Amino acid sequence: MQIKYIADVTNAEILAFKQGIDHEVVTAFGSDLMSDVLAYVEEDTLLITGLINQQVIRTAEMLDLKAILFVRGKTPCNEVIALAEEKQILLMMTRESLFTVSGILFQHGLRGIKI
Repeated sequence: MQIKYIADVTNAEILAFKQGIDHEVVTAFGSDLMSDVLAYVEEDTLLITGLINQQVIRTAEMLDLKAILFVRGKTPCNEVIALAEEKQILLMMTRESLFTVSGILFQHGLRGIKI
């Protein structure tokens, strides 16, 4: 699923690396535990989280993730946005909850990772 489509259906605002809007993801994973993200997530996965610190960007970088969707209206500070730009990771923010966003994306055909 294209990031552009994900932003549309979740009413998300692009915060960083808008050039990545045409990137495709094949799965999604929602978590606020970066240890779970490191344990289960693979490339081409959309990370959905409520955490807005630099650890999220560093975790995404380690896994070569191209996009992160922040939920519950949380907006990261300028330093986090700058780090995402530097690492070419697209950041989005929606006011919806993690549960609601997961349901919307599932309804539109995006599936979760296989554990």
